Amino acid sequence: MGGPAVGENRYDMRQDIYGYWTVYDIFTGQPAVVNDVELVMLEMEEADDLVDLLNREYIERRKGPTH
Repeated sequence: MGGPAVGENRYDMRQDIYGYWTVYDIFTGQPAVVNDVELVMLEMEEADDLVDLLNREYIERRKGPTH
């Protein structure tokens, strides 16, 4: 509720065969990377929080400077 509109997100999460979660770039299908670390083998809550954070940052960057 109050989150970004559909189509504005760049990141999502998916579960692997071992029950862990990966945060991935929906445009490339590849795992997201933060500070040279792939966001893989995560617990569900951690992945969900990271997806929210990365999508918020992505939307802010797309807005550009606010002069």
